[in-house]
Amino acid sequence: MKKIAILGSTGSIGTQTLEVTRTNGDLDVVALAAGNNIELLEKQIREFHPKLAAVWNEKKAAELKNNIQDLNVKVVTGLDGLLEVAAIEESEILVTAIVGMIGILPTIEAIKAGKDIALANKETLVTAGHIIMKLAKEYNINIYPVDSEHSAIFQSLNGEYGREAEKILLTASGGPFRGKDKEFLKTVTLKDALNHPNWSMGAKITIDSASMMNKGLEIIEASWLFDMPQDKIDVVVHRESIIHSMIEFVDNSVIAQLGLPDMRIPIQYAITFPNRYESPVKELDLTEISNLSFYKPDYETFKCLRACKKAIEIGKTAPAIANGANEVANKMFRDGKIKFLEIGDLVYDALNNVEVQEIKRVEDVLNADKSARQYVLDSVK
Repeated sequence: MKKIAILGSTGSIGTQTLEVTRTNGDLDVVALAAGNNIELLEKQIREFHPKLAAVWNEKKAAELKNNIQDLNVKVVTGLDGLLEVAAIEESEILVTAIVGMIGILPTIEAIKAGKDIALANKETLVTAGHIIMKLAKEYNINIYPVDSEHSAIFQSLNGEYGREAEKILLTASGGPFRGKDKEFLKTVTLKDALNHPNWSMGAKITIDSASMMNKGLEIIEASWLFDMPQDKIDVVVHRESIIHSMIEFVDNSVIAQLGLPDMRIPIQYAITFPNRYESPVKELDLTEISNLSFYKPDYETFKCLRACKKAIEIGKTAPAIANGANEVANKMFRDGKIKFLEIGDLVYDALNNVEVQEIKRVEDVLNADKSARQYVLDSVK
């Protein structure tokens, strides 16, 4: 019985993690953390019986505590609550499924407590990879990728000598605007951008997919996870989202991982590694898929992707600046304050105008993030 804790249990990845747990008798949920959706969190608590539950908002936490007073569950709140869930003694692995910079400190806390990490929070490695990977090595813990692309890379490398991997081929669906030019993108709406053809995800990540910021962040994350220089990570637009990523080896052979576009497969593999279990996901029928297509990405139209490549080249706090600027710009687009193409413009401008610093501690990352967010806010006034 593997015991797990989940940060972000009411979000898209969190709920799918619990679906995997529901169908797998070898997994036991000992702690859950959510933002403010206490109605869903209460249902999860009553079904999975964790010992600890965290809610970000203090008033919501008090309400939840009152609602589940018939249960023997400790309710905690705020950042301290997240840290307590991350380091709970009973857990073996922490699923970090919350979105944003808030995921960094709990991940560090879990590593120091000796917990393996099932990583679904991009910002953790994108902005603080220098710190996280060093700590993981120091404390001898494993970081298992939950992202479908990084899981595919991880699976393709299993049983191979890492030094023989020559290149990562990171696949991208292209989102709802694949193949579209700038003229077309000038007038797209929020509804258009949220209409992803293959994946069901939260609003923020779906917009990131539409702008291809998501893929840019994945390049940075892959570089840290697999110790691969960014010039050996290529993006390939693969419309069908059946091949989730590939590894090209020194002999020019390529190994790929295939599967239907369903996050429950990589979630389950991250939690149960090195074992594989039957999946609730439908079996892949290649004869039904029939055709698989591949294209080069459009770095000129999708400026966010270009900005992330530049951020890796600059290094230091540049990825944190790009990420922070995007989080604010993404939210502004969702709130109707800017147009779609302005997301990329703001991210690129922040990268050019916010001062880049060396990373010596977590505070350096958080300060860069704050400066980038403020730059975007000031630019749109």
